[in-house]
Amino acid sequence: MAVHAHPDDESSKGAATMARYARAGVQVLVCTMTGGERGDVLNPAMDRPEVRADMPRIRREEMRRAREILGVGQRFLGFVDSGLPEGDPRPPLPAGCFALTPLPDAAAPLVQAVREFRPHVILTYDESGGYPHPDHIKTHQVAVEAFESAADPDKYPGRGEPWQPLKMYYFVTFHEARYVALHEEMLRRGMDSPYTKVFARWQERASKRAELGIPELEITTRVEAAGFYETRNQALLAHATQIDPNSSWFACPLDVQRAAWPTEDYHLARSLVDTELPEDDLFAGVLESVTL
Repeated sequence: MAVHAHPDDESSKGAATMARYARAGVQVLVCTMTGGERGDVLNPAMDRPEVRADMPRIRREEMRRAREILGVGQRFLGFVDSGLPEGDPRPPLPAGCFALTPLPDAAAPLVQAVREFRPHVILTYDESGGYPHPDHIKTHQVAVEAFESAADPDKYPGRGEPWQPLKMYYFVTFHEARYVALHEEMLRRGMDSPYTKVFARWQERASKRAELGIPELEITTRVEAAGFYETRNQALLAHATQIDPNSSWFACPLDVQRAAWPTEDYHLARSLVDTELPEDDLFAGVLESVTL
């Protein structure tokens, strides 16, 4: 089970991993906390008044196409996008949005989804949200709450029979080592690298995490997923309001990515089974546990 804040997040974080496991016969479910209603239109080709006026429907349709491409199941859990407040000072979050929902209320639908789907592994963001969007931070909080509470019969009554997931991972998608490897491989091939600006922003990002007391995540688990990078890209492109096909998402050729960094990376945050680090499989230790 992958727990995400908005439609399109599932295609930019861990998508190739999900496609790989789904093709191998693993049941995979994406839980999308909000509908992305307040998301901006980030693709100039889609920036039209009729699109902006119909964002809730369009983003659901984009999500439908993306999940079909990835071969996974998906549920919207019914909360309203909080938007990304901008300005100085930042405006208050809108009333009734996901980020302002009390934690028990925000976690209840996810607890129910965990009890119904009965996942062994949950994927989500770390406490920073991956980046400081209020919905991403809230998603981390509700995923942790669901992992810790879904097995307790005294919590969330009426939300299904108790179930205990065995492992929880945080995405480690956008990290410096990966971009350095891509950059160096492009230079080695005599290509212009688009990542110089990324490096210039990296120190700023690290400083902000340090100010918040959030350490850089250790990569504990590297899942071979290069064979599904094209599937990931197609899923990204399905979110046409959010992904510009001419953007930096696609600046590095797939053959370079496969050669320089063929894995999607994770941090094992919680485990109730024995496993040896580093891992190359999200289910390491799980099969032994559930068959004993």
